[in-house]
Amino acid sequence: MKLDSFAKINLYLSVRPRRRDNFHGITTVFQRISLKDTITLQSRKDSLIKISTNNKKLACDKSNFAWQAVELLRKKFKINQGINIKIFKRVPLGSGMGGGSSNAASVLLGLNQLWKLRVSAQKLAKIGAKIGSDVPFFVYNCSFALGTGRGEKITPWKNLKNVEFWHIIVVPRINVPTALIYKKWDQLKSLRLTRSESGVKLISLALRKFDRFLLTRAISNSLEPVTETLFPEVRKIKKKLFADGLKSTFMSGSGPAVFGIVSSKKEAVALRKSIKRRNPSWNVFLAKTM
Repeated sequence: MKLDSFAKINLYLSVRPRRRDNFHGITTVFQRISLKDTITLQSRKDSLIKISTNNKKLACDKSNFAWQAVELLRKKFKINQGINIKIFKRVPLGSGMGGGSSNAASVLLGLNQLWKLRVSAQKLAKIGAKIGSDVPFFVYNCSFALGTGRGEKITPWKNLKNVEFWHIIVVPRINVPTALIYKKWDQLKSLRLTRSESGVKLISLALRKFDRFLLTRAISNSLEPVTETLFPEVRKIKKKLFADGLKSTFMSGSGPAVFGIVSSKKEAVALRKSIKRRNPSWNVFLAKTM
């Protein structure tokens, strides 16, 4: 079984202080994008879980979210079936685009079919939430969704199936630990961005009207000032993209991925060529709403 494992960007991210369970409450708007990994599932005759990948930096042990997805399903449904998982990575590791979470969701959805479990998306999302806060979004297989709680409570925006935007995405070759960014957000009160929840309504309106300019005015990310302070490379990228003609750029999640919205695929292709020529060390991607 071959599966697409799409990435995401956050069009809106508002963070609140740490809760009693040690997680931060957030409100976020997810957008699924066409940048993707490819996952292949194959049953084994034994009970082992084997992961292989084209990316040498990706752990293939119990710390891998895909591994954890298999284990959770096996324990819940008392299954002893082994599985081979091949992960062809295109989404950069630790980029703020949810690659690992998407992999976990794809494995949950794939095994639900392969093992004929007939588990609903709601129940799979609850299982996925035990792995990571972004996993439930990918389980719901939608283009846009509102995430609340710690991000795991998902409300799919089903009336936006035909909405499509093109993006330029730049990912510097740096490691930005999510836990560190949230820890510093707790400490650096002067850098906190607190957004009104009306921002979600503005995002929704912009998407329904297919208004790129309104959308760029509505996008915000509470973590962006913190990440830019700790990792100046993110701010540097935004400045260079501005100089290259991309006037509005934003960070996804806790970073370091930076994205901008463009008018068409043609503009995206031309911009990517220009950006890549001037900055050959950057990972530069084209992606659209998926």
